Amino acid sequence: MAPPKNAQPPMLKKVERAIERGLYVSRWLMAPFYIGLSLSLLLLLSSFIQELFHFLQQIPNITQADAVLAALSLIDLSLAGNLVLIVIFSGYENFVSKIDTSDDEDQFDWRGNVDFSALKLKLIASIVAISGIHLLKVFMDIAKYRESDIQWMITLHVVFVFSGVFLALMDWLASKAKKK
Repeated sequence: MAPPKNAQPPMLKKVERAIERGLYVSRWLMAPFYIGLSLSLLLLLSSFIQELFHFLQQIPNITQADAVLAALSLIDLSLAGNLVLIVIFSGYENFVSKIDTSDDEDQFDWRGNVDFSALKLKLIASIVAISGIHLLKVFMDIAKYRESDIQWMITLHVVFVFSGVFLALMDWLASKAKKK
């Protein structure tokens, strides 16, 4: 009986397995990235505490507009933290390893269900939200900004919005093509 036409010699098969195993194990090189992102949450927390402390000191003299700006700044930092968490959890689970929290009662419902496509949409939605909040802060204190700077901020925000819409459209089209 003759070997199949595309059969590899045993030595090549061993080399192929070694390369594939090495590539598969290399996914762990991403783990330090996620650890670094976890540490970046400390930076965001530090900024959040500084902003909160700064605004608490101004309470006796704060105007309504300043109170809104303070809240928007804190919301902005919170959204950035949420964005980092989404990237950490979904990136780690999609590309490195599943996180075993079976003994923890505080599991996230979405964990393990965010694939790369959903991750892209969540990222762009968070970026649009952060950009929108930043624009709102600018409009609340518009006198501080040059007209050209405001135009650039609006242009960037519109680009983010259109990018999100086009990403969602591409994912929708890809999912329809898969179903066919």
